[in-house]
Amino acid sequence: MQECCKIKSHKNQVQGQTKSISFDGREIRLTTGRYAPQAGGSVMMECGDTAVLVTATQSTGREGIDFLPLVCDYEERLYAAGRIPGSFMRREARPPERATLIARLIDRPMRPLFPSWMRDDIQIVASCLSLDERVPADVLAVTGASMATLLAKIPFLGPMAAVRVGLLGDDFVLNPSYREIERGDLDLIVAGTPDGVVMVEAGANQLTEQDVIEAVDFGYEAVSELIKAQQSILKELEIEQVKPEKQSVDNTISAYLEKNCSKAIGEVLKQFDQTKSERDQKLDTIKEETSTTIQSLKEDNSVRKQVTENNKALSNNFKALTKKLMREQIIKEGKRVDGRKLDEVRKIDAAAGVLPKRVHGSGLFQRGLTQVLSTATLGTPSDAQEMDDLNPNTEKTYIHHYNFPPFSVGETRPMRSPGRREIGHGALAERAIIPVLPAKDTFPYVLRVVSEVLSSNGSTSMGSVCGSTLALMDAGVPLKAPVSGAAMGLIKEDKEIRILTDIQGIEDFLGDMDFKVAGTEKGITALQMDMKITGLPVQTIAEAVNQARPARLHILEKMLEVIDTPRDALSPHAPRLLSFRIDPELIGTVIGPGGRTIKGITERTNTKIDIEDGGIVTIASHDGAAAEEAQRIIEGLTRKVNEGEIFTGAITRIIPIGAFVEILPGKEGMIHISQLSEARVEKVEDVVKVGDEVTVRVREIDNRGRINLTLRGVPQNGDDFQSEPSPTPVAPLN
Repeated sequence: MQECCKIKSHKNQVQGQTKSISFDGREIRLTTGRYAPQAGGSVMMECGDTAVLVTATQSTGREGIDFLPLVCDYEERLYAAGRIPGSFMRREARPPERATLIARLIDRPMRPLFPSWMRDDIQIVASCLSLDERVPADVLAVTGASMATLLAKIPFLGPMAAVRVGLLGDDFVLNPSYREIERGDLDLIVAGTPDGVVMVEAGANQLTEQDVIEAVDFGYEAVSELIKAQQSILKELEIEQVKPEKQSVDNTISAYLEKNCSKAIGEVLKQFDQTKSERDQKLDTIKEETSTTIQSLKEDNSVRKQVTENNKALSNNFKALTKKLMREQIIKEGKRVDGRKLDEVRKIDAAAGVLPKRVHGSGLFQRGLTQVLSTATLGTPSDAQEMDDLNPNTEKTYIHHYNFPPFSVGETRPMRSPGRREIGHGALAERAIIPVLPAKDTFPYVLRVVSEVLSSNGSTSMGSVCGSTLALMDAGVPLKAPVSGAAMGLIKEDKEIRILTDIQGIEDFLGDMDFKVAGTEKGITALQMDMKITGLPVQTIAEAVNQARPARLHILEKMLEVIDTPRDALSPHAPRLLSFRIDPELIGTVIGPGGRTIKGITERTNTKIDIEDGGIVTIASHDGAAAEEAQRIIEGLTRKVNEGEIFTGAITRIIPIGAFVEILPGKEGMIHISQLSEARVEKVEDVVKVGDEVTVRVREIDNRGRINLTLRGVPQNGDDFQSEPSPTPVAPLN
């Protein structure tokens, strides 16, 4: 990566400056000062014909909040690809799922880089205004978010940058095109700061741990160059980065709690045989008793005064003390709150086929208190999801949905449409499963998996991966390999680092990292790493990846005890599909004028037929015999008939000048009255009637493609001629 980054600057024709970064053979252009002048900071990120405008704006915070109100939005405009929206209103409405995922991609590396004390409203908006299919917009948006924030002079622990890494053959490719991503075995995004890697998002085709680690290292080298480029741009623009300053904090309440509650909280954290609810109840009791004690203090006591003025002060400081003591217990004693070793997985229970077969496939996976019920539904090609967004892929044939109801954490709240978290977790589970799905030409079903979180105590997304594998195998989907997943955590205190296997809720909430790893016995299929600190060295990430492997394999072993191979037969309520190929030039023959031919076939056989542009025909039916009949008709319509061939078929209709014979399913030829007999025939009905079976020879095929038949010289007893057999139908998929 040495000397891959060169910066040039020039003035725009309109106000503003453009900085060009020559980066690994591609030029990235950053234009500042020209667009969105009233935003706090703005930058136009361009590469090829892809252009993303990113703005960052800060406003005064709201009173009474105890969190950072950061909002990251990614907006797609279909004019960016020269398209008009397909909705009734013909304008963009709710962001599509891919836009939501990119918004999360921006948020995840940005959020830990703002100071913990910050309470101002911050909004980052990335708008894709032009899209080049060779240059995905997402990593440009992530890097642009850092640049816009720096330009807005918002306190920020950046710069931060992101790159995509692909794998073509044995070579890593930096920022590959959409087509290269599709062809390659890896799609990995690395975001980092000067302190190290802060986010990883990846899908892989069962790559080894070492391959993935090398890809992260390769990506971070490029990230480091982009960070230097941002620092150089700020220097040229004479903009000084605003580094967060430590706020002076009144530690009166904190000191009081540490003195009076540390022993009681520590004793609760060391009771390893208790349940989560028992531990929470004991901690709540300690907090309530402490609150009562504080309220009984003299009125001039500073602790009582602060608690009275801020009703969240006691709760926040109590939570901070619990976090500190739990982390010390892990660092110093190597003991977790449930007594497990650092690399130990919770108890696992799994089951397949837990729902009636009206549901095509189902699986129940439980790890500790985390329980996920996944279902698999098999659909026809017409059930594919059409994607009305900027991604070149226009449809999805594998759909994974994730639901997180409030009862899963013992709470009550309104049930609304899926939020960003639900969409993100579903996408991660989807990414983990896609590499092991069967090829479309051998298993042409559209698949939808729904993961219902019934109980949550950490790592529900990886529970969804495991439950979904069980459900798909129960549905009879011939997966290339089963997939399992585990979530890794991390505690970092100064130079002391402890990596935790299979983190539960409290460890996720009070820890520094949430690192999810999914894969097969052969290798990794998906990664997602989020940090609460400003970065980790690649070596620490490598340790977490390697520690996840035995956990994944242990979980996989427990799953295979329940179901080790896909079911031999589909649910009786799942559609049966036949898939075969015809000459694309004959698609119009099958469809017929105004769709009459294909409609007639579907009505006659009670099937559902889909034809792709490439000539792949898929027939869906709950009756295998009906699907075979529809296939025979279509193959008959598309089979080439040659002069001189002999066929046996039934008379379908009679007209004054001849009779029509169905020589192949769905394909007719006509016997002219002069060809019915060697002798003169006065009326067609004197020789044949509707329904009669006759053996005919193809006399000619005229220039309009009409088939003319003859009975003359063709024996009708079948002794001397063998009728032309229809092609052997393809057996239906089980």
